[in-house]
Parts: sequence; structure tokens; C-alpha cells
Amino acid sequence: MDLGVFWAELTSRPDFWGFVSIPIVAAVVTWVHVWMAMQMVFYPVHFVGFLDPFLGWQGVVPRKARKMSNILVDKTLAKIGTLSDFMRKMEPEKISEQVAKAVGARIEDYVDDLMSEQSPVLWANLPRLVRNRVYNHARGQLTKVMGAMMDDIIDHAEDLVDIREMIGNQVEADRSLVVRMFMEVGNKELAFVIRSSFWIGLAFGVLQMVLFYFIPAHWLLPAYAAVLGFLTNWIALSMVFRPLKPVRIGPWRFQGVFLRRQNEIADKFAELAASEMLTIGRITREILVGRQSGKTRLIIKKHLAPMLESPVIRTTLQLSMGPDGYAGLKSAIAEKSTFMALDPLEDEAFNKERAKFLSRFLAERTRALSPEEFQDLLRPAFQEDEWIFFVLGAVTGFIAGSLQLALGFQ
Repeated sequence: MDLGVFWAELTSRPDFWGFVSIPIVAAVVTWVHVWMAMQMVFYPVHFVGFLDPFLGWQGVVPRKARKMSNILVDKTLAKIGTLSDFMRKMEPEKISEQVAKAVGARIEDYVDDLMSEQSPVLWANLPRLVRNRVYNHARGQLTKVMGAMMDDIIDHAEDLVDIREMIGNQVEADRSLVVRMFMEVGNKELAFVIRSSFWIGLAFGVLQMVLFYFIPAHWLLPAYAAVLGFLTNWIALSMVFRPLKPVRIGPWRFQGVFLRRQNEIADKFAELAASEMLTIGRITREILVGRQSGKTRLIIKKHLAPMLESPVIRTTLQLSMGPDGYAGLKSAIAEKSTFMALDPLEDEAFNKERAKFLSRFLAERTRALSPEEFQDLLRPAFQEDEWIFFVLGAVTGFIAGSLQLALGFQ
């Protein structure tokens, strides 16, 4: 049919404005239900409603925070490097210096506390000269001992920390963290999906108008709207992740918008991971007081034992405390040293400084991921429950089409 004739016939119809409104309504409704779908991915962070999970809603990402973090570790972090790799990029010599400096400044207090717990009468009655020897010997050994101990801990980091469990516990305790990660890493892609949905809806609305003109069965208007609502959500999400690799058609180059920004996103992801999840403070706390802390104490004990091996000190303490008391003192030192190391390594300024080095390493490795691996930074947030958003588009489209039929085509 000639477009001029088609337009003339359309404008002469009494329901002309009903037809014209089809593309406009389709565009607006599509924008609304895509925006609503994006909000449902991330919010609310905590369940809102009754009888969780039956009457109410919780954002897909926070509801599956642990599962999302497991996917992130398994499909991304595990391909970037091991925990030992991460820790070595934080300059372990600086870490041992930080602990040695903080502990060294209070070495007399620490030794006094420790000895008073083990043998208060003996320690109080020891000559000041002997006590000073203990202080000075401990202080002199500290930097050397800490460096060797840190190397040993890093070499065995995989045995001491389950990074999957560590990050999973972290995001379960603070579900907003994983939401923030996804939102900041994929903010441009989320905005693109919402923005483009209006124009996708408008294009489908024109198609819907033409179909309804030639097949004017009233029940078809809500049906068209439902199908198109489903398709617009599917297309909007697909444009973020597909095609995986660049495809050229003439002068144009097509690739999923998330994948096109791999270098930029890699930098942002690395910054957030280094400052929020893989801080030296969090890793150290897990090493020192986590599930495998017993193994850590054995390593600490092995390295701190030489601090009591000065001939004069060993002889003095063995004679005063006996062999069993002396052995108990070594164990107590390992136990107390665990907590002595926590404070200096959880210092906020120190963690920020170490995060810079780790961030550069993570960014470099993330840029090198294949498109299939890289999409797993964001894709899991949508993939498992994306059918909800497709159904939401269909239901919203059907409701909008029904209202439009009632109001514009009586």
C-alpha cells in the first residue's frame, strides 16, 4: 500500500488518535517496565513484605549475595590470580615493616603483659638488667622475624584462607556491598538499557500499530503488547552482552556495550575489589582468627621461637620457669602475637596504600580476560532470574495494551 494512501485512510478514521497513541504508549510503557526491572535486580537490599520469600520482594543481587560472590570468585578472581599473588602485589615487606614498627613501639608493654600472665612473680622479681635484655633481644629480632614469617604465610596463603568463604561471609554481612559493586562497575550499561528501551519500545510500537491496522481484532492489541513487552526486555539485556566479540557489518562495528568498555570497567572493578574485598586487613583477620587460624599459629610459633633462643635469656627463663613453663611461654607468644598483628594491619590509611598496588595488578589481569570470562563480572546478576524481567515486560505490556484498547478503541 502507498504510504500516502495509508496515512490518508488512517487520519480519516474516528479512532485515529487511538492508533497514533500505540507507539507512544509502547515507548513509555517499555521504558517504565525496563526501569522497574533494573530496580528489581538490586533493590530493596533487604526483604520487604511478609512471610519471606512469599509475600514481598528483595533485589535479586542482594537476595543471592553469597551465590553472586561465589560466581565472582570462581569465574573471575580465580582466573586473575591466587591469594598468594594478590598478597605479593601488596608489597609484603611493607606489611611486615608495618607490624614490626607498631609492635616494636610497644614491645615492653607486650613482653610485660605476656610474662605477667605466664609467671608474674618471676617477672616482677627479675633484675631490671635481665628484663632489658629480653626487651632489646625481642626488638632486635622483630623485623627479621616478621619478614620471614610473612613470606611463609604468603607461601601457604591458599591453605590458610578460603577466599570464596571470606568474600561470601563479607557480602552476606553487608549485602549492600555486592549491590554497590555491580552498580558502580555496570552503571553505564544499566543506564544504556533503560535509555535504549524507550526507542526499542517506540520502534515496536510502530510495528504494533501497523499490525493492528491490518488485523483489527481487538483481542490482538493486548496480545501484541505482551509479546512486544517480552521482546523489548530481551533485546535490551542482549545488547549489553551480545555479541561477545566485535562483529563488523560494513563500516559499523557491533559488540555488547559491557564488553566494549572492558579496559575502563577493569580499572573500576580492580579499584573496588582492592579497596572493599581484598584489603590486607580483611585477609589478615581471616588468616589470624579464621577457620584455619590453628595452622597460622603453628607458623607464628615456628618463627617467633628464635626470639627466646638467646643463650642468656633461654637459660635464665628455663632455670626460673622450668622446661614446661618455658615451652608454655613459647605457645603463649604465638597466641598473643596473633592479636598483636591485627591492629596495625587494619589501619585504614595503610590498607588504602596497599590497595593501590593490588588495584594495578587486578586491573592488568582483568583487561586480559577473554570476553567470555569478562562478562561474568556482571552477567550472573541477570542470567539466572532474567526470565522474571521478560515475564514482567509481557505482563506490563498486556496491561498497557488492555487499557489502551479500553480507552482508545471503544
